[in-house]
Amino acid sequence: MVAPRKYDRDKLVQDICARLADGEPLTVICRSLGIPKRTVDEWRGIDPLIAAQFDDARDHGYDAIAKHAREVASGNHRKGKDSSTNVQRDKLIVETDLKLLAKWDPRRYGDKQQVSLEGGERPIVLQQLTREELRATLQAAIPKLTG
Repeated sequence: MVAPRKYDRDKLVQDICARLADGEPLTVICRSLGIPKRTVDEWRGIDPLIAAQFDDARDHGYDAIAKHAREVASGNHRKGKDSSTNVQRDKLIVETDLKLLAKWDPRRYGDKQQVSLEGGERPIVLQQLTREELRATLQAAIPKLTG
């Protein structure tokens, strides 16, 4: 006999994804819902559909954070609930949001990194190569460098 679920996973996943899409951190969401984050992490680990929903919601949430940072930088946020008249605080908010976005989603919000090999035919963009592609590119370049 299977024990009943302690949490209504289907409803909670829907609620969590909606809040993630608004840019709210998962730890804050879990705390307010009274559910351990490790439980949510377990759901993601055992169900690829849930993991995909969370990833999609996070992408939307990162965009929401970026939009908010832009509003703060332009002064438009003062019309809403995030009112601030302190320019230094606003700069800190924007800088913090941009740094977090670069860490959380470096593909879309990080600085583009390139490595050029001397005598190479083209720069290698590390973020856009799979491990196998990087390995093959480096193996092809080594004879040119040592030869």
